[in-house]
Amino acid sequence: MLTLDHSLEISGLARQYQAGTLVPKIVAETVLARISEYRDDKVWIHLLPREDILARAEKLQQRNIADLPLYGVPFAIKDNMDYAGHPTTAGCPAFSRAPKETAPVVQALIDAGAMLIGKTNLDQFATGLVGVRSPYGACSSVFNSEYISGGSSSGSSVAVAAGLVSFALGTDTAGSGRVPAALNNIVGVKPSRGLLSIRGIVPACRSLDCASIFALTAADGMTVLDVAAKFDEADPFSRPDSGRNENNEFSGFSGVNVLVPEQHQLEFFGDKGSEALFGEAVNRLRDLGAAVREIDFEPFFETARLLYEGPWVAERYAAVGEFIEAHPDEVHPVTRQIIIGGNGPSAVEAFSAYYRLKTLRRRTETVWQGGPTILMTPTAGTTYTIAEVEADPITLNSNMGHYTNFMNLLDLSGLAIPVGFTDLGLPFGVTLVAPAFRDRWLGHLGGTLHQVSGLNMGATPNAIPAINEN
Repeated sequence: MLTLDHSLEISGLARQYQAGTLVPKIVAETVLARISEYRDDKVWIHLLPREDILARAEKLQQRNIADLPLYGVPFAIKDNMDYAGHPTTAGCPAFSRAPKETAPVVQALIDAGAMLIGKTNLDQFATGLVGVRSPYGACSSVFNSEYISGGSSSGSSVAVAAGLVSFALGTDTAGSGRVPAALNNIVGVKPSRGLLSIRGIVPACRSLDCASIFALTAADGMTVLDVAAKFDEADPFSRPDSGRNENNEFSGFSGVNVLVPEQHQLEFFGDKGSEALFGEAVNRLRDLGAAVREIDFEPFFETARLLYEGPWVAERYAAVGEFIEAHPDEVHPVTRQIIIGGNGPSAVEAFSAYYRLKTLRRRTETVWQGGPTILMTPTAGTTYTIAEVEADPITLNSNMGHYTNFMNLLDLSGLAIPVGFTDLGLPFGVTLVAPAFRDRWLGHLGGTLHQVSGLNMGATPNAIPAINEN
């Protein structure tokens, strides 16, 4: 009898498929069984009908594995993404729409052989980094049900970390594709802006939005990225993938400059465990041959403050403000407060902030000079219980974005990587940052750092495979 004797990690599935010891229908049935048994029923907003999933699996079994880079790989999508014939709610039932077309980034994965399982929960209208602002309930950490999962791509991160799917799509405007990865011990790929089409996705801040990828390993994340990164002429924010054929001449951390915030600028909000783990990650990079140096991070922090303290919140109002004005009682009160506030900034304030952003971009560009260089920060300085966030929703959410909000404003690529666990048994991760279109180089470096951490993948019992096994 054929059985799934490996984790859902993509390269492991591929080896079993190629050896003939596994078929997609077995994977689909296993995934559906795991979903029905999983303790947290708030992960999903909409599961595809069982018969549709199994029919897709059976059709794949008639296809040539070599033609499909994601053959038989189960995945999920955040429910602000369109899948034809199924509702898109963006975490708000009253907003629900019935799309006739599938979002191009989702279709690219299906065309490559992936099996869509369902649509996942999120902070309503992708507004939040905590995962509790949803009428469908609050997702929780896979390691402790009292703690937040992170957001806004909450369900997507939990589905991967719990071993319910191999990978999932989220979105990332202010950190939604990185914070949930860190809080659930998985990898979060925050691609360069425009690398993945955002057409067919309910916008948050359309000029900054990215589709993001949650995966068990960096190698899996890059496998999905290679399939999903398609230029979309119909998406005015899409950009050609200038990094696809990059040389990637750097084989590891040896000779790489790793820049971190000055010690006095690091903020862990009193979390000594996370502070210690960041120090260990810095030392680990030195052991791998990197040249670690502290820099003044204030220009990055000032940029981050522009996102919510400046006029960019007006983009959120432009996306769904009229709907919220017409249906105020259908929207989470914190979400409503934030988005309605976007109706305030003037055009003068918008241009003034834009000019300041251009100045900050010029100041930060200098850090990339002097050889191969990346930044490394904590992904999140700490985490909180669901009860703590409910009691102080604005401040604690802001704390979760302390190290993430600058990235899309500065047109950078990022990769969130797990590095360890605190004494409370909660995961901690770092984010590697590089200029736009260095995504695959970050994937290589992140895979190396992840490998030496000695961690398991997500909350599964499976160790990270050796890099040469991927």
